[in-house]
Amino acid sequence: MAKEKFTLERAKSPEEVGVSSKEVVEFLRDMKENKLEFHSFMVVKNDKVACELYRAPFNKDVPHSAYSISKTVTAIAAGFAIEEGLFTLDTRIVDVFPEYIPEKVDGRIFKVTVRNLLTMTAGVSPNLFLDKSKTDWLEEYFKSPFYGEPGTFRYVNENIFVLSAMICKLAKMTLREYLTPRLFAPLNIDFPEWETNQDGIEAGGWGLSLKLEDLAKIMYCLSNNGKVEKKQIIPENWVLEMTDAHADTSICKNIDTDKGYGYCVWRNGGNNSFRANGMFSQFGIVFPEENAVLVCFGAIASEQEARDCIWRHFPKAFIEPDKKAKKPVYEDFYKIADEFKIDNPQVSIRSLQEAKLNNKTIELKRKVLLNLIGFPVSVIPFTVTFLNGKKAGNIDNINFTFKENECLMSWCEGAEKNTVTCGMDGHLRYGDITLGGVKYKVCCYAEWDESDILKVNIRPLETASKRKLKFTFVGTEKVIMKPLSTPKVKDMAVSLVGAASEVIENDLVEAIIILPGSLFYTTDISVTLWIINKKSLRKLF
Repeated sequence: MAKEKFTLERAKSPEEVGVSSKEVVEFLRDMKENKLEFHSFMVVKNDKVACELYRAPFNKDVPHSAYSISKTVTAIAAGFAIEEGLFTLDTRIVDVFPEYIPEKVDGRIFKVTVRNLLTMTAGVSPNLFLDKSKTDWLEEYFKSPFYGEPGTFRYVNENIFVLSAMICKLAKMTLREYLTPRLFAPLNIDFPEWETNQDGIEAGGWGLSLKLEDLAKIMYCLSNNGKVEKKQIIPENWVLEMTDAHADTSICKNIDTDKGYGYCVWRNGGNNSFRANGMFSQFGIVFPEENAVLVCFGAIASEQEARDCIWRHFPKAFIEPDKKAKKPVYEDFYKIADEFKIDNPQVSIRSLQEAKLNNKTIELKRKVLLNLIGFPVSVIPFTVTFLNGKKAGNIDNINFTFKENECLMSWCEGAEKNTVTCGMDGHLRYGDITLGGVKYKVCCYAEWDESDILKVNIRPLETASKRKLKFTFVGTEKVIMKPLSTPKVKDMAVSLVGAASEVIENDLVEAIIILPGSLFYTTDISVTLWIINKKSLRKLF
């Protein structure tokens, strides 16, 4: 008789497995009062799902970008590779990729090992905002400058891409193919989407999309020292090693980032727990002492604010199991959950502009500077695509068709054409689009802000971001489009550039301009210009 595929069993109530439903409700109220955009969360305690919530329009069946949680999964792959003898922690990257050693070489590149990649101590400092659709990722890494000697901590996404590339080269298959029989299949995880470079090598450090329960399965496996249903999935010694602190992160000066870094795993402050961490507050948190796991997806720029909300209620919510507990409090959880819709469109006023716009194609001017540096204005926000090897084109033209309760918006981005239906009756409309060769599920609505401003909201459900297009109609012929996104690019920069966070958080940055490589005679490295508001700078100091 064939064994059933692995699933996470649901508890009858949180109390059955030792979770206070009262505290879970308080957690919900806390995130609501503080306007924290958690998209979904799940708590696993004593081998069962204690509670879970998916805030509309998000649901359990649509994968969500995990951002840097991708690193933790790649680190698991590295454990398999070491176990199977593909390389060791002390293997040098130059020994795997001798063809990428540049003529003008910084000697420190010969010291960089797998251990350095896993612990973010390689010393290499690639250009964060370099357009990856136009570069050879390995070549750029090898010719990048060093911020310090190997052994010094700095969080660098590209370190884990190099690790991914090493596994792909030595295993002679893609990272997903490598992980499928070892991790994904045993945990009953469908073959996930993962951003790749032009050569089909997974990004490693970013770009993985997972369903919430898939993330819960992975973290649950780590919480059990690599075992699931008494079967060893991940080597136990590797789990123990990767979740221990190896890199000194005291430079981070934050309670949840200065307690040390394992192999793509953070040690948390205030409790004996560790986490996989992704930008905009994607978390996989393991509480070893409580035999518990908490996973969540979201769009919260301040990750510390999101974590603080979690710490106010967990591990406090973990109690002694009570199998006889009744459900009255837990039912309140579902009542509150029903109020937790993220997008809440209103019935739109209607405008006389609709008659003028109906079936009329609006030609849009390209943003010259943005296109010069390689970041066109797309319906998919920059906060989603900035590290992508494949990018969409510009929004070249838009056509609107207005109906009684909705409008259709069609547009072209290069060779790709898409149409979405936008609700105008207080309800979302769902659809599918393809941009940059990537398919997205989207929900959309539109509303008139007075009679001459149309706001279109498009949310790709697999991402943390939402695109807002604001059309201002001037006279009978002129239309001005302003693209906005939430979270903002500024929020992304704050999350990624810790050293510059004070400058960005205080709205001192007017613009970030990425110049192409080989522009200057003295270096072929891409240069980034930060335009600072001088008047605001005086106010800060």
